[in-house]
Amino acid sequence: MDPVHPEHWHRCHAPHPPHARLEAVVFDWAGTTVDHGCLAPVASFIEVFRRRGVPITAAEARAPMGTHKRRHIELLTEEPSIAERWLAVHGKLPTASDVDAMFLEFTPLQMACLEQHADPIEGCVETVQALRARGLKIGSTTGFTREMMEVLLPAARRRGYSPDVTVSATDVPAGRPYPFMCLKNVIDLSVSAVEAVVKVDDTLVGIEEGLNAGMWTVGVVMTGNEIGLTRPELDALAPSVREDLAARAAARMELCGAHYVIDGVADLLPCLEDIEARMSRGEHP
Repeated sequence: MDPVHPEHWHRCHAPHPPHARLEAVVFDWAGTTVDHGCLAPVASFIEVFRRRGVPITAAEARAPMGTHKRRHIELLTEEPSIAERWLAVHGKLPTASDVDAMFLEFTPLQMACLEQHADPIEGCVETVQALRARGLKIGSTTGFTREMMEVLLPAARRRGYSPDVTVSATDVPAGRPYPFMCLKNVIDLSVSAVEAVVKVDDTLVGIEEGLNAGMWTVGVVMTGNEIGLTRPELDALAPSVREDLAARAAARMELCGAHYVIDGVADLLPCLEDIEARMSRGEHP
């Protein structure tokens, strides 16, 4: 074989020029684009534990939010105070069989309430329209199973929200914080580079998912799991209380590594403009 000329080697191995334009936005579902407050999963988690005589709080139920729902239940059983309550009732710690049984019960409970929690969050439909007008593709990831998404997807579509691609936790080898769902979006959307994608999520594990995929990340605080309140409940709070909740949630997102933190998806466009300005200067996620 003829030797490769050094100049040709340099051309072949020179770094690619930095991307100056975004190509896609990958959204989470509950708490980010639909279901203000991320309410749908909470009651179902509480119910499956209640059936076993082990009460858990809404705050406890929310803690692992964003993970695959079976993994979510498993993480709840591993939480020390919940495990202690389980031990007091059952005389032994929960097993993998217990987790499997609860997940089987959780699935129909969750599917039964998804339709009523499919309303797009304020500004979602308009923001997605604006993104598409800019030539951006719309992807999504979720801790819901594919079976659950077969209920939620058409329900959201009837209300005006329909991403180009949806990847569920059961479509990949492992859910969040692994990057697999985000990376499958990159493939399915035919995006040229992960750095040309923004991941938008209301959970810490969802931000980790985007970071692990090499994407820009935007944390959503007021409409999602970090605060966990409906719009009327938020509006009923004193301004100082609302501001304190927002500041605490934003601090958690920033500590997790989110590049930007916003109240809700309606505030996304200025972030994208700033990201593209940074990309034009050669910055990367």
